[in-house]
Amino acid sequence: MEFLDRYQQIVADAIAKYTFKDKPTELYDPMNYIISHGGKRLRPIMVLMACDLFGGDLKEAIKPALAIEFFHNFTLIHDDIMDEAPLRRNKPTIHTLHGINVGILSGDGLMLKAYKFFEDLEPEIFKACIRIFTHTGLLLCEGQQYDINFETQENVTYDDYIRMITYKTGVLSASSFEIGALIAKANFKDAKAIFNFGKHIGIAFQIMDDYLDVFGDQAQFGKKHAGDIYENKKTVLYLLAREYATEEERKELDYWYSKKTDNIDKVYNVEKIFRRTKVDEKALRLIEKHNEIGQSYLQKIDIPEEKKKPFAELANYLLRRES
Repeated sequence: MEFLDRYQQIVADAIAKYTFKDKPTELYDPMNYIISHGGKRLRPIMVLMACDLFGGDLKEAIKPALAIEFFHNFTLIHDDIMDEAPLRRNKPTIHTLHGINVGILSGDGLMLKAYKFFEDLEPEIFKACIRIFTHTGLLLCEGQQYDINFETQENVTYDDYIRMITYKTGVLSASSFEIGALIAKANFKDAKAIFNFGKHIGIAFQIMDDYLDVFGDQAQFGKKHAGDIYENKKTVLYLLAREYATEEERKELDYWYSKKTDNIDKVYNVEKIFRRTKVDEKALRLIEKHNEIGQSYLQKIDIPEEKKKPFAELANYLLRRES
């Protein structure tokens, strides 16, 4: 998509401009390492897209967009430590290369650098953006804790899961759009509509992430296959499997999810139940449902349809990743 390429280039140029040259290099080199891997850099792009949508000046949005990217990568570093993940974007994770202590410090450094990137905003917009940014960070921590709790919590409901992924994933996309809208001086109603669009696209994106963890191509996905099963994560696939499984299959799921092991038999047997209960098809339907809810919020924004078209295209692009 041409519009996506344009925004990606703006973000890439800004990242190159603000490469960390500080010392000690043992702290800042790992920060540059994860930022340089890039990925799709979707969340800073969301800031720029929303700013553009409401007629704002992109130059004012570039540093806040980088703040979102730095913050997102901070969460990935710490997430990888907690998950003991060996790979991120098909590259060794920071704690694998440099140890857990450096991983923690470089993650903290990225978060603090992120705050500094809001400093050029005019006072009222600065206060609004920092309020959203800080609240988002707290919700993300809450979502991460819920995710950890679920590994040992016996009864996890679908609503529990949706709250967890909303906090852990949905609100960062939502806030990225809202911050871009505020920088462009959008009204409250439109800023909240674009926030809710981002929230539901973020939820759908996380459900797709859960789906790809088991049913995706590992080479395309860039993570360990079935890592969520190894970690006993109660993803949407697990919850749907429990709902539609026989009593015998539920007992088998309980057995395997009571063990945190790299035993390949665990993955094989859990995947077999997932396939028998057709959770792959059910998860894809949920993805489509949240995409539709997100699109309905987009339609509430009183701006010509042509200007909103890239947002619908972005959502469809995100939710049709390689499987």
